Amino acid sequence: MGITVKDVLQLSVMKPAKVHVGNERIETSEVEWISVIETPVENFVRKNEFVLSTGVGCGDDPDCLEVYVKDVIHSGASALAIATGRYIFKIPDRIQQLALEQNFIIIEIPWNVRFGDILQDVLAEISKEKELEQKQAEGVRQELINCVLNGKGLQEIMTILFQHSQIPVAISDHNKIVRANYEFDQRMIDVLNGVEEGDYELIPTKETPFRDHPLYHYIEEYKIGEQYCYQLTILSNYKKQGYLLFQPKDNEELTWPVLNILEHALTACALYFVKENAIEMTEIRLRDHFLLDLAKSEVEVDKQMQSKAQLLGYELTLPYICLVGSIRFKKKNNHVERAGEQSVLSSSMNSRNYYIQKEITHAGDVLNRRTMTTFEDGEVIVYLEADDHPYMETSNQFLDLIERRLNELLAGINISWGISFPKDGVFVFHQGYDQAVTALNIGKQQHEDGNRTFFSDTRMNRLLMALSHEKEIENIVKDTLEPLIIYDQKRQADLIHTFIVYNKYNSNVSQTARALMLHRQSLLHRLRNIEHLTGLSLLNADDMFLLELSVRLWKLKKVEEE
Repeated sequence: MGITVKDVLQLSVMKPAKVHVGNERIETSEVEWISVIETPVENFVRKNEFVLSTGVGCGDDPDCLEVYVKDVIHSGASALAIATGRYIFKIPDRIQQLALEQNFIIIEIPWNVRFGDILQDVLAEISKEKELEQKQAEGVRQELINCVLNGKGLQEIMTILFQHSQIPVAISDHNKIVRANYEFDQRMIDVLNGVEEGDYELIPTKETPFRDHPLYHYIEEYKIGEQYCYQLTILSNYKKQGYLLFQPKDNEELTWPVLNILEHALTACALYFVKENAIEMTEIRLRDHFLLDLAKSEVEVDKQMQSKAQLLGYELTLPYICLVGSIRFKKKNNHVERAGEQSVLSSSMNSRNYYIQKEITHAGDVLNRRTMTTFEDGEVIVYLEADDHPYMETSNQFLDLIERRLNELLAGINISWGISFPKDGVFVFHQGYDQAVTALNIGKQQHEDGNRTFFSDTRMNRLLMALSHEKEIENIVKDTLEPLIIYDQKRQADLIHTFIVYNKYNSNVSQTARALMLHRQSLLHRLRNIEHLTGLSLLNADDMFLLELSVRLWKLKKVEEE
């Protein structure tokens, strides 16, 4: 609170002054400014202004003086001091009665007291008080900033804010989760954030005591039931970080000093969230690098490695199932975003990946299993804690939980999964990752997007992969399929795919033609071309086996090259 009418009256220049009406209010009536105002008042007097007047123009007209005093009272002035001895010799009884009825302060000043001296002394007193307020505000600002720099939290910021303002306050983050509360009505927050049912409305901007403060344009007032509260948005680099809520008993509590303190608290909160975000991003990067090294390198999991893992919140001494997912997003025009495109970023800090990671953590919590997650090049790598339960059942249950919720959060998302076999115990993170990637790549060749391929189901393909590395077998595959590959490239044909479908339907021409949506004669023409180019007969079982084996080895070779 600034200086009061009592403080003004205690100045030496005001010793001759006499209070006629309102003596009981001089200790509580605040003075923010002083001015000399004569009739007409109009809008020249503002709230909490100490008004000096000689009564010029009203000395011979009591009605004019009464109108003048009424206007001063209605302006919200702190007090009216009238100089007597020239235009007004005695303050009329009707004026005193009016002031009494309006609970207003009327002061008489002798004519020989110069207004200039009064203005000088009162303005000096106001200036001293302003300086004191600024020092106090600066002290609060420093206290709040130090609170953040010294590693304290939002609750400590709210405690400091309440101690200096005596107004109930609370902070919620950008997700509208309450992070700190000091005597603020929790139900009001819940209604405002949509957690609890209740009516609330945003009050339109109106005249308030703090209209001239820079913070005024950023304050939102809400009516919740029969109660009112205010909200300030916490911003950092134009990004919404959270909300500062405060609930004064009435607008009179929102003085300039209090608003200054709120402004400093807003800055401290923004600084806290920036610091928190920086720490979170650093932790995310550390976790990403740690898990990528664990998955992609043959690192020895020694005590130092385990200690580092524990600092990041990981436990490496448990058995894990490795799941690698290839993330795709299908747009409205049926374009599919794939790994490497700008919209699918590698970091866990990418907004889409944030939702995926959140659901992975949630699914792990539901199943009461630890999870470790990271992202790279449009793929998500997950380590899921394993136990005595069948790992396929556990993996499917885990992925069902994730995908059910993700399909509601992220439109068009499609994830193909490769899943390792956890048979080999602990500390086999790289082996598990290799298994999951192998299963994923094989699954992408054999199935549509969104499939789940278990490493244990890929034994035949892995056997063929091993065979494909034999030089002699590689030459046989090349000699068998090269004519078909060259023909397909030159003629834009699809003979290899035609054979795959033909073999799938056990050499049934009618079923193959329907599946390929070809005329029967067109299919027969393709089959004759296959026989002519390869020198093999599709009616000979050995030739069919050779052609099928060659195609499968060729496809698996393509998987390895990817």
